[in-house]
Amino acid sequence: MLTGTFVTCAVQSSSATTVMTVSFVSAGLLTLAQAITVIMGANIGTTLTAWIMSLGYSVDLTCVVFPAFIVGIILIYKRDYRYIGDFLFGIAFLFLSLVMLSTAGHDLDLEHNEAAIRFFASFDTGSHITILIFLAIGTLITCLVQSSAAVMAITILLCSTGVLPIYLGIALVMGENIGTTATANLAALGAGTEARRAALAHLLFNVIGVIWVLIIFYPFVDTICNITGYNPSESGQVQKLPIVLAMFHTCFNVTNTAILIGFVPQIERAVRWLLPSKENAASNEFHLQYIQANLVQTPEIAVLQAQKETARFAENVRNMFGMVQQLFTESDAKLRAKQYERIEHEEELTDRMELEIAHYLEKVSADHLSSDTKQKIRQMMREVGELESIGDACRNLGRTLQRREQNDNWFTQRQMANLQAMMSLCNDALIHMCVVMSSKRDDYDINETFLIENQIDAMYDSLKAANIEAVNEQEYDYVVGTIFDDLVSELERLGDYIVNVMQARLGVKG
Repeated sequence: MLTGTFVTCAVQSSSATTVMTVSFVSAGLLTLAQAITVIMGANIGTTLTAWIMSLGYSVDLTCVVFPAFIVGIILIYKRDYRYIGDFLFGIAFLFLSLVMLSTAGHDLDLEHNEAAIRFFASFDTGSHITILIFLAIGTLITCLVQSSAAVMAITILLCSTGVLPIYLGIALVMGENIGTTATANLAALGAGTEARRAALAHLLFNVIGVIWVLIIFYPFVDTICNITGYNPSESGQVQKLPIVLAMFHTCFNVTNTAILIGFVPQIERAVRWLLPSKENAASNEFHLQYIQANLVQTPEIAVLQAQKETARFAENVRNMFGMVQQLFTESDAKLRAKQYERIEHEEELTDRMELEIAHYLEKVSADHLSSDTKQKIRQMMREVGELESIGDACRNLGRTLQRREQNDNWFTQRQMANLQAMMSLCNDALIHMCVVMSSKRDDYDINETFLIENQIDAMYDSLKAANIEAVNEQEYDYVVGTIFDDLVSELERLGDYIVNVMQARLGVKG
């Protein structure tokens, strides 16, 4: 929650924070529960913008804007300080917009505009229906302009002139809280289920807050007015209205978070119920889980997404190898036939995963990247190529076993024992590979993988020699010996591919 608060205070946009949060959930960097609390913090952080705006209508900010522009432009062209320059340049634009809005508000002279005064005075501020109408207007306008800060500025402008009554202004502010959720929900439309759940949680959180405030609307608003020293029944206090709006915005979001932060598990269950997972229904369909190209992201986040997708790729090929192992123990011919089909299908999926991840990395590499990020992309390009080769090796093993079965050629007990021992070594290597792919690479010593690879190579050499001798001694016929040799050779190549993946992930040269 504090992370969401401070980040939003820094970037001055709760929409930016929530869209980033949705991207992190999509990339698997945040759980749904963590994302919900970050979003709660973002709602608190955005209240700082309202306070800055309320200050902007009573203080001349031009003395800050133009120096910030100049300093920002200078720092942007200095390598070590370019991010500070970007920050100052953006903040200067924010304050410039406030200056322009304040100037435009004064030029409109709304406080002397009889038509505007009569229009807003025609609404009954004591009616909940009127409050609901202005709440809907605030929601709609915020959805259209995609910025609650912009609508808040307009609301403060109208209230500061005395044209818009405080009750209607606060109704607009509540509508802005609902409307601002549209940005994250639009960004998550084409994303995965978890990302859409995070965006929906944002909407649910704000809607719940608005509902309980509506129930106690007038007592709650009157309390805020008393805190700020504003009396709605008295005239000549319009200068306090921006402060009242900012105070309401703060109290509303802080109180709503304080109430609902203890119900994060219930909110999580609610959005999971509202958006059930479709993965079980489409388990045989190809889809990338972490890479969502439509979400806002930096190249570094894109690389993290690709790393998680590559780790998932590694887990898929390990499961594929497990299918090959099951062929040795399955006695039912029909089940073995289905297993062969599954292996062929999985190999097709590995081909598609390689192409999709590689294509995604190519698009990311076209951006401005640091040297470290470029190196990670090169490593992942190698990883996905080697993982696809592991998938090919599993398919070749399955086809070789199928050829043995079709020709009614069976291995001796010693051959079966040797093959299973070699496959066990390959499986150990695959397990190590998946551990490294899904965790910090500094936590693993690649010498463990080299040790297994050396055992595979030694076993390969001994079995090759023993196979030639057994064929010469006529322990089994030449066809069985050839099939056995093909399996042993493919397992040895698979071990090499695993080492190549590990070297790429750990940054070790081959």
